[in-house]
Amino acid sequence: MASAMAVEGEATIIKSEEDRKLYRRVTLGNGLSALLIHDPDMLTMPNDKVDGEGGTEEDEEDEDSDEEDKHASEEDDDEEDDDDGEEDEEGEDGNGGNKKEDKAPTKRAAAAMAVGIGSFSDPLEIQGLSHFLEHMLFMGSKKYPCENEYDKFLTDHGGMSNAFTEAEYTCYHFDVQPASLHDALDRFAQFFISPLVLEGALEREVQAVHSEFKQVQQSDSARLQQLQCYTARPGHPFSKFSWGNEKSLVELPASKGIDQRTQLLQYYKEHYLAGNMTLVVLGLRWWVTEIFSEVRSGGERREFAASGSPFPAGERVLYKSGAVKEHHELNITFPLPCLHTSYAKKAEDYYSHLIGHEGAGSLLSLLKARGLASKLSSGVSESGHDRSTACYLFNTNITLTDAGLEDTYGVLGLFFQYLEMLRSAGPQA
Repeated sequence: MASAMAVEGEATIIKSEEDRKLYRRVTLGNGLSALLIHDPDMLTMPNDKVDGEGGTEEDEEDEDSDEEDKHASEEDDDEEDDDDGEEDEEGEDGNGGNKKEDKAPTKRAAAAMAVGIGSFSDPLEIQGLSHFLEHMLFMGSKKYPCENEYDKFLTDHGGMSNAFTEAEYTCYHFDVQPASLHDALDRFAQFFISPLVLEGALEREVQAVHSEFKQVQQSDSARLQQLQCYTARPGHPFSKFSWGNEKSLVELPASKGIDQRTQLLQYYKEHYLAGNMTLVVLGLRWWVTEIFSEVRSGGERREFAASGSPFPAGERVLYKSGAVKEHHELNITFPLPCLHTSYAKKAEDYYSHLIGHEGAGSLLSLLKARGLASKLSSGVSESGHDRSTACYLFNTNITLTDAGLEDTYGVLGLFFQYLEMLRSAGPQA
């Protein structure tokens, strides 16, 4: 059992002057990092009391906020509903989770866990494993073995849950009525302590993953991403099939004598470790250390900086692909170095503004005037594939007219002329 001790981090929390929430970063004895958030606007009297103490969450936090905590478990923070909604809906996978919205107007407590492992780390022999494992963790734990226990509890207490798999991490999150946070956290923590991964649930979840794959085939953006992955350098993590389907999760592994469940458990054992996890909780009282210290210690974040660009340097290639929707789109992609450490400079946003400008003198205004295009967007998306430690992918998407489709090379010529003009002119005061 890991030590229950927690230490406060030295990182400075930067927030807006209008943000009234209180933030505290702690690291548990097992290495798990946690950000604890208290919302003073969440006026909730908890139904349950811990260590015989009562009072409102606001009172408890106020007592602690000006003094050093001996145990970070004795804290009180709150979270409002602020998830990114993906959940197997928007992230790289687009898997649809069981979202059940609370109709009550009050704020909800919430939590999210990011595990630093994603589809870039999928074994070559069973691609889509990270996404598949994400599904399986919802299928019961040793402490709460019923498959629907977690979802039912949240639904019964005005909450919802979801998850999504990205290139370099997997995120799980939920929200719930504040008074039910402790019990929700306890159920949530079992994902990372003792999931069952039962044999009987494997086939059902393979079908769920496969169903999501079939649905996403109707998405032009998803098809474009997979085309980019397919044409990436062999052996680059970007080239993997991140979605997963029946073929990648069942047929190909079986043909090589690979046991599906054994692979899942091994992958979980190697990567779902406290040192590879970051927890955020809004609405916390004393419970993070108490509940999450059971997560196995060890683990460290994987990075792919050495992998570099997924495409051969200096190579210029034009691919043509059929579209699902009735439109014509020209997508131009530039691989950039990873910009994680230069986030404050926002270089990609600067170029996004210049290329995506729609006013007089812009590239789009010229294309429209010539009847070649109707829309243009440019920049680096929030997708894990476009913002990885290997590289950033800067994309410009131009919606072409029929005339633009007939003169694709002419549109490309104007695009590169515009870039040359920007380089020649330089920044303007």
